[in-house]
Amino acid sequence: MATRDVTAGRRTRSTRRAPAKRAPTARRAVIRRRLLAAAVILLVLYGGYMLWFRNLSLFAIHDVTIKGATTSEQQIKAAVEQVTGDMTTLHIKDDELRDAVARFPTVASVGASTSFPHGLEVSITERLPVAFIRLGGQETAVSADGYLLAGAHFDAKALPRIEGAAAHGVRLDQDATAQAAILGATPAPLKNRITASTWDDQRGGVVVDLHNGPEIRFGDGLRAADKWEAAVAVLSGDQRGTPSYLDVSVPDRPVSGG
Repeated sequence: MATRDVTAGRRTRSTRRAPAKRAPTARRAVIRRRLLAAAVILLVLYGGYMLWFRNLSLFAIHDVTIKGATTSEQQIKAAVEQVTGDMTTLHIKDDELRDAVARFPTVASVGASTSFPHGLEVSITERLPVAFIRLGGQETAVSADGYLLAGAHFDAKALPRIEGAAAHGVRLDQDATAQAAILGATPAPLKNRITASTWDDQRGGVVVDLHNGPEIRFGDGLRAADKWEAAVAVLSGDQRGTPSYLDVSVPDRPVSGG
């Protein structure tokens, strides 16, 4: 009898504890359902924002401001206004803005910021003239990355000329682009001393002539700043006499001669 009583007691206690074991599982299921419902609500809200709310005419762009453009500003503004017709201050289409100004060679990059509810400010980073070329009797400024800056105003007396330059579309050919890269990195104290720039295979590539100074041979257009730094170091050194040429095509080992 005692054995049966003990067994019965154990069975009774075991039966009473069973609901307590199932409770945490039930709570976890409730939490999962709530999280899933919250995720669905957030997804619906996000979809509504992306597909409807941010495109409401309530946020249409009416005021466009262009900053940073010194050439073709009105034309750039007109091009931007043309593509912002289906944009809002909550939905700026960066790729369309880039495409709108891509036809202006003076534009190197473009950025945009908005002011609620109707303002758009477009910031332009320009390509600046570093030299000019003469093609078909017409003088055209060029940028350090080899673009023809058609329509850009410049002073031909203040810029060096790239001799014998050729162009393909809106870009200089490879040899002239190398010269533009070198001229674009010219230190300020030497800008007014450059008399000519050319490409000469026999002399290793880009050759720049200085007023009252040697010709400087740069090789290609890479590491332009380093090459000018090496040239300045030699020209300002204590060496006797003035060499007829200075080769900085390997800027870590400049060579002078003549």
